[in-house]
Amino acid sequence: MNETFLAIINPAAGGGRCRGLVGPALERLRVAGITLETIETGAAGEASRIARDFYGRGYRKFLAVGGDGTSYEVVNGLFPGAQNVPAADIPTLGFLPLGTGNSFLRDFGDQGVEHAIDALIARRSQACDVLRLAHREGVLYYINLMSVGFAADVNILRQRRFKNSGPLGYWLAIFLGLAQLKRRPFPVRVGSEGDFDRRACLFLSFNNSKFTGGTMMIAPAADTRDGLIDFIRWGPIGRLGLVRNLGGLYDGTHVRHPLAESKKASRIEFDLEAPIDVMIDGEALTLHCQSIEVLPSVLNVVV
Repeated sequence: MNETFLAIINPAAGGGRCRGLVGPALERLRVAGITLETIETGAAGEASRIARDFYGRGYRKFLAVGGDGTSYEVVNGLFPGAQNVPAADIPTLGFLPLGTGNSFLRDFGDQGVEHAIDALIARRSQACDVLRLAHREGVLYYINLMSVGFAADVNILRQRRFKNSGPLGYWLAIFLGLAQLKRRPFPVRVGSEGDFDRRACLFLSFNNSKFTGGTMMIAPAADTRDGLIDFIRWGPIGRLGLVRNLGGLYDGTHVRHPLAESKKASRIEFDLEAPIDVMIDGEALTLHCQSIEVLPSVLNVVV
């Protein structure tokens, strides 16, 4: 087994800022005694292929250098290959958050790249659940969250119109999303509930960790190692109500709203008639979702 960290670098992350920042960050790790190999990605999906290939070669330590999208691709390269393996073969994933969102790491600290480097140097890691989304065309894996409805609408707007605008891009997308506000049903069954919930809603979120959009605490009770999906539902709130409660999406108090619901479950099922837009670990996709389940403690994360 190879104990070297394979650093998978997305130089285009953060609007290209990663390219200029990655060299000094990696040098700090090498000076601290961490053995690294590096490889850059040049296209979407390439990080998944690289992670899958090197896991097959015996590498078990990976470093996602970029944003949430980079770590999402690495996770999808590691799984399902790393599922149901002996403890010695469970992969370890570290982070150098040089991208735009970097939401996952906020569960563990708000110092960004400094926290990530300190965790790597201190060899500080813990078990982490991975969520498995089954859809009509296959399966995807994620460690942060998946959202549908308003949250997905906002993310698609950000990706298409404000991709390189940093935190300001999230706010611009939110306010544009408000102008186009939609409330519709996404039939879903949470855990062992008997019937699918077909009520209209503003958004649904299926979370492994707390944050999205960098600093938005969408699931304040989420725990990355409790073996459960943190399900958040916000009912059909209107524009004025949403504006009044936007701050709650950032401090987690939105779950106290009368139209909000928060539950934990090990499995989610969908009864959709057609594909829908989703936001999954910062990525904007259109999928015909079928189910979500938890793979408990199948990944070690350096945090």
